[in-house]
Amino acid sequence: MSDKPSVLFVCVKNGGKSQMAAGLMRQLAGDRVQVHSAGTRPGAGLNELSVASLAELGIDLAGESPKPIDSDLLRTVDLVVTLGREAQVEPAPGVRIINWDTDEPSERGIDGIERMRLVRDDIRAHVQHLFSDLTT
Repeated sequence: MSDKPSVLFVCVKNGGKSQMAAGLMRQLAGDRVQVHSAGTRPGAGLNELSVASLAELGIDLAGESPKPIDSDLLRTVDLVVTLGREAQVEPAPGVRIINWDTDEPSERGIDGIERMRLVRDDIRAHVQHLFSDLTT
């Protein structure tokens, strides 16, 4: 067991929002938080616009790929954060699960990279708050 807090970010495909949250937390927390991401039904690859929006902040997702939830990991993390209502995670004993309903600009007719920047910035605000909670 580590004395560092650990978090698992989960979305359905693990190609967009959960990868964004993990990348943003890694940038913010450095080695102060153990960060993982996974999907309930992992897709074939990362969302190119998600990758591009993070690259604008100097976050590189090279080497990342969609992955399923690891049941062993699930039992050891301090917190699971689901992004969006579609991602459902079976609770593990002693593991807290919270949900972030993230902004969906496409519902307002905003698409493409502008949509992804808004999603990224919404997730970043959640990540900043979570980091503060985990480290104080």
